[in-house]
Amino acid sequence: MEFSVASTTADPSAIPPRRLIRSWLVPLSARSTPRALALVAIDVLLFVACTVLAARVGPAGLQLLAGVLGGFVIGRLFILGHDACHQSFTAHRSLNRWLGRIVFLPSLTPYSLWEVGHNVVHHGYTNLKGFDFVWEPLTVPAYQALPRWRRLLERVYRSGWAPGLYYGVEVWWKRLWFPSARTMPTRRAVFFRDSLLVTVFALLWIGALVAWALASGQSAGWLVFTGFMVPFAVWNALIGFVVYVHHTHTGVAWYADKPTWAAQQPFVSTTVHLTFRSAMGAALHHIMEHTAHHVDMGVPLYRLKAAQKLLEDRLPGQIVIQPFSWRWYADTARCCKLYDVERRAWLDFSGQPTVAATGRKT
Repeated sequence: MEFSVASTTADPSAIPPRRLIRSWLVPLSARSTPRALALVAIDVLLFVACTVLAARVGPAGLQLLAGVLGGFVIGRLFILGHDACHQSFTAHRSLNRWLGRIVFLPSLTPYSLWEVGHNVVHHGYTNLKGFDFVWEPLTVPAYQALPRWRRLLERVYRSGWAPGLYYGVEVWWKRLWFPSARTMPTRRAVFFRDSLLVTVFALLWIGALVAWALASGQSAGWLVFTGFMVPFAVWNALIGFVVYVHHTHTGVAWYADKPTWAAQQPFVSTTVHLTFRSAMGAALHHIMEHTAHHVDMGVPLYRLKAAQKLLEDRLPGQIVIQPFSWRWYADTARCCKLYDVERRAWLDFSGQPTVAATGRKT
């Protein structure tokens, strides 16, 4: 199994206080409004171009390819909105809020609900069970208490093949798009307005595709499929994969109580820096330089690469650095099914340890 050296040597007691580490990143926290606006303009144009290509009269294969690329561009737009939601994109708070809402539209992400679930819950309690809900691993008793259909669904989610299904159902459907009082007990008018906003955008998007289909003599169902359903499915697969690899790793632990969690310097120890031999990291606006982002959410995405390098130079052996390969991903999906919080060990669905607490395969 492919592990980074850093994933097996982290010592929380050797990590300086977060306040000190964040002080190192202050010079990299400057926001550039012109640069941010340029990034928005580029990605909006790319999204429009992909949508037009997916709807144009032409080979079906090209339309499908355009839909797939459109889903990837939706991911890029979302990452810009993610920064805006953290107030780390432009130098203007109000502009960040409006830009965030705009670039979140193609992913159908309600801005205010994402802000609560991500900024407050995820960043406030990263990998703390019962709080951080995204890709939270089940314990053996919790898994065995599920009805049979839900156990089967959990197996599908954790197979490595269905990150998009997980995100679409467990995050977007349940917690972002008109969430129920059960999943979001706090009821705010802005939550409803933002959910309504993305719904209206989706209807306009679909309506434009149908109108063009009628005008160009194409199948309305086919254009809705290539121009809306395929991009949205690809987007869900992309975000599901990204959030999975950010915090699921054989060298990353989950915790059951706040004191233990806090003692482990979770802003450093619960994140993964996934590296690529290709330009994929840059294509994803450097969101994979994730340790730096968790140390200081105020560092703009266009400075994360430099911030990540600074942290890795000053904290050698303390950051989980994982070179990406599909073999590593498959091994991670195979090993990381359930979790034993007392032993801090990953388990398979039968409850048997797959990885020791040190992060080495057993």
